[in-house]
Amino acid sequence: MHPGRASWLRWPLRALIVLALLLLGPLVTLVFGPIDLGLQWASASRAATGLAPDPAREPRAVIQFYSARAFHWRGAFGVHTWIAVKRSGAARYTVYQVIGWRLYGGGSSVSVGESDAPDARWYGAPPQVLAQRIGPDVDGLIDRLEAAVAAYPYAGTYRVWPGPNSNTFIAFMARALPELGVDLPAHAIGKDYLAPGAWVERLPSGTGWQWSAGGLLGASLGRVEGLELNLLGLSVGIDIDDGALRLPGIGRIDALR
Repeated sequence: MHPGRASWLRWPLRALIVLALLLLGPLVTLVFGPIDLGLQWASASRAATGLAPDPAREPRAVIQFYSARAFHWRGAFGVHTWIAVKRSGAARYTVYQVIGWRLYGGGSSVSVGESDAPDARWYGAPPQVLAQRIGPDVDGLIDRLEAAVAAYPYAGTYRVWPGPNSNTFIAFMARALPELGVDLPAHAIGKDYLAPGAWVERLPSGTGWQWSAGGLLGASLGRVEGLELNLLGLSVGIDIDDGALRLPGIGRIDALR
């Protein structure tokens, strides 16, 4: 084989090897993780988990960012994220999220609704709190959140991969509230999708910057997220500040401390 041709073929081969390594995370999660492929949508649990303060006992305003494994096989690759808020003295929470099937009827993908269980399992998957704030100043944050929801540019568009999707929406909201320092996990596929024509943007945590080409290729560096690289929506990185690895499909591993 001609030496020049051999050199040209090495790069696609290397790219395939890198992609295969990135897919190991979702594969391991699918085989050994908490993914129940036999679970049916209609019977999956949507029970509250106790992560949200009870409005009857907490009169102050609350804002919480949540994530949970996506339903069925999608959970091997990524998570679904949402926001729950309660104004001071309110008896119920309001939940903000993007749900793709809402577009089937020609509506908006953005769902805004009151809920008695803002911390519910996401169709069987237990949620975790990514960030929260409780106190009298939170009512002002909720005002800004509502303004950001109204300004979200993809209410009429949804794509599971590479975005815009539910994680694109939450990343947009987090950038509007940088003081919360929201750390979206590596497997929040869609968080790196930026507006068409936008190549550089602040990270959702507000502590650094990211470069992204349509959510398919990119890199980011921030105090909260650490260093992260993205290839075809699969992200891998290292969070030196917290001593953690950020892996596709798996998420966070506190392995460096």
